[in-house]
Amino acid sequence: MFSRTPRLFWPVLLATALSAAGAHAAPSPSSSGKKGGVAYKWVDEQGVVHYGDNIPPQYAQQDRAVMNSQGVEVGHIAAALTAEQAAAEARKKAEALKQRQHDSFLVTTYTSVADIEALRDVRLDQLQGQRAAAESYVESLRSRLGALQARALTFQPYSTSSGARRMPDDLAENLVRTVSEMRQQAAALAAKGDEEKTLRAQFDADIQRYRELHTIHDQ
Repeated sequence: MFSRTPRLFWPVLLATALSAAGAHAAPSPSSSGKKGGVAYKWVDEQGVVHYGDNIPPQYAQQDRAVMNSQGVEVGHIAAALTAEQAAAEARKKAEALKQRQHDSFLVTTYTSVADIEALRDVRLDQLQGQRAAAESYVESLRSRLGALQARALTFQPYSTSSGARRMPDDLAENLVRTVSEMRQQAAALAAKGDEEKTLRAQFDADIQRYRELHTIHDQ
């Protein structure tokens, strides 16, 4: 005659039975491969999980896990990247490396924000000096052009005098050369203005990053 199982033990038995059923529903990777070996876990296009010693060719480039003989994940193999993904990943790594190098430069070169501001002011003074020299040169070109134009008025086709001679070739060449030089210097002045804006932005970014790095270090 069997003894009746106390009511208190039924939940425990039920939980044990469900646990055993779950273990049988998801077999150990070692059961599908060589004993004591390594297996892989991958997911097919229907979302079904598979285990095996060898991955089918159509899934060889997908994301997959490496399992030991006990069914424990011991590694991971990322999916193969497309050419665009590989290029983006390479750019990301290059940018991260560049940022680390610049961070190292900031913390090893400067002892305070005042040091960065001092160098910024020196560089800005240099640019402003170059700009002042370029502006002075443009003024000299403008004066030269005015003199050449006044001289050109005495020759054909600008002179109203019937006896005016044809403009000499050297005068025409000087007029063209001076106008061209003025255009080049105007473009150079505009570039100096852009360079100054870029320089200010770079130093502002360096100051902000320097403060962030010291905040991180102090935490």
